[in-house]
Amino acid sequence: MAMTKVPGIITDTEYIKSQFLDREVIVDFYLPAVAQNTSEPLSLLLINDGQDMEKMHFDAILDKLYAANEIEPMLFVAIHCGIDRKNEYGTQGSPDYKERGAKAGLYTSFIFEELIPHIRLKYNNVEFKEKAFAGFSLGGLSALDITWNRPGEFSKVGCFSGSLWWRSLDQHDPEYDDDKHRIMHQQIRNGQYAPWLKFFLQCGNMDETKDRNKNGIIDSIDDTLDLIKELVAKGYSREKDIHYLELEDGHHDVFTWGRAMPEFLKWGWGTGVAVQQREF
Repeated sequence: MAMTKVPGIITDTEYIKSQFLDREVIVDFYLPAVAQNTSEPLSLLLINDGQDMEKMHFDAILDKLYAANEIEPMLFVAIHCGIDRKNEYGTQGSPDYKERGAKAGLYTSFIFEELIPHIRLKYNNVEFKEKAFAGFSLGGLSALDITWNRPGEFSKVGCFSGSLWWRSLDQHDPEYDDDKHRIMHQQIRNGQYAPWLKFFLQCGNMDETKDRNKNGIIDSIDDTLDLIKELVAKGYSREKDIHYLELEDGHHDVFTWGRAMPEFLKWGWGTGVAVQQREF
């Protein structure tokens, strides 16, 4: 049964049995109460690592944004990860050099063949104004991978401290090359340009300490900036299509992602932002 934790935000939790993942998936739903009184289609945001939203105080973040009329009403669906997170997340069809991500294709099937149909049924076969996907760390890589490979389904993606180092060859292998072995970068380089896609990418200067190329910039920032270069080379506008947020004191943690979340939501669904009218 739905319960209201914060005035104006209706939350609900369901346990969805997935045939693809052979497990029960916990899913949290966040819907503004005002949305119940409108026939206008809502935007949908799917969020990986949904178990972190309570720690982030996501409902309070939403309540503050709605109270200030800073974002449009929308439906948020937070998907809890499973114990096999490193296999279910990742890049579909391209496991990393340790064969992690082997179930990423099954997770993608869960999203499109089980979760989204469940959402439509739960909310009376609703049509969405647009659909977007977001995630944190490895969940961010997963969200980006799914969005990139199914661009007809989505309009935006949010990647917070994304695991963009995901590679097909161990970095300590003498043959390793950043330009050849980072899987997501290769996907974008070899993929098709979808002009409606928009990208939000966030990093923190304290995400990590590793600097494999010894250039004085931590790997997570290097990998993210290099991904932006690939997007620009593919045809995306650095100013119009890509929003990069670098937090000087940001860490690889839920607190940092919670700080970045309002900027992401206002970037994507701010009340002053014209949303492209497109059926998804």
